[in-house]
Amino acid sequence: MKIRGFEIVSKYVEAGLTLPARSTEQAAGYDFAAAVDITIPAKSANNQKPVLVPTGIKAYMQANEYLQLVSRSSLPKKKHLVMPNAVGIIDADYYNNEQNEGEIMVQVLNLSDEEVVIAKGDRIAQGIFLPYLLADQDADSIKAVRAGGFGSTGEG
Repeated sequence: MKIRGFEIVSKYVEAGLTLPARSTEQAAGYDFAAAVDITIPAKSANNQKPVLVPTGIKAYMQANEYLQLVSRSSLPKKKHLVMPNAVGIIDADYYNNEQNEGEIMVQVLNLSDEEVVIAKGDRIAQGIFLPYLLADQDADSIKAVRAGGFGSTGEG
């Protein structure tokens, strides 16, 4: 029985990707790397629009857990890149969704006046598995099922 972990998205199976891993014995976060080489435009050239960096990774977890995705501390300092949403929330039902198989994407925004290249394999984010609690008011009232991928639950 699988409890929580990571898998490579099918379109990247032959791409030589590495599953997220903790860097030290006491590290809370699993390091996520870019699945492809990607150029992040300078802030002036991109009109301050975030770019989605594919990781080629999907995460599975228990129904009462989520994966919190945060920037690595070195990303702003070394590359002038930030996650504009500060924290990404990956729900358990994002795994294997119809739209993108649950591939985790990292939103980044370039704060510099020069384009920044992220190379395949560059570590860009950390993921931390966490439990969550439900309010009394909605514990049994939500019956909707995820129908899409990235950003789909807020549409409509």
